[in-house]
Amino acid sequence: MKESSVYDCTVIELDKHHNKKGNISVVENGQTVPFAVKRIYYLYDVPGGESRGGHAHKELRQLIIAASGSFDVTLNDGKVKRTFSLNRPYQGLLIVPGIWRELTNFSSGSVCLVLASMLYDESDYIRDYINYLDYKGNGSK
Repeated sequence: MKESSVYDCTVIELDKHHNKKGNISVVENGQTVPFAVKRIYYLYDVPGGESRGGHAHKELRQLIIAASGSFDVTLNDGKVKRTFSLNRPYQGLLIVPGIWRELTNFSSGSVCLVLASMLYDESDYIRDYINYLDYKGNGSK
């Protein structure tokens, strides 16, 4: 597996076009995001105090956007953790493969929009943190 770190993940500014009738942000395959979008999904109505994520992906790349409201994304590469607060619909957090992620602190009415580089594939998920550390080479031997 390619060595990845939380420092390979970054916030991307999306095109923002202001109009007196409202704003629009545009996402284009291979332009705005450095991958072709194969799947789009969104999280909403997350109850207060609940978290989402709690897994890593072996190959999948994602762009996570707070389409409405706010939430935090904590990234962990097995050595370093970084937390990003997403609250602007014209910014997205690019997450590379091999990074553990947890989404927390959802505001009321928030919508988390996710653009993914692959169709759903259960075999791409690492859902157990101890297995994740072993995958990254940081587990107990």
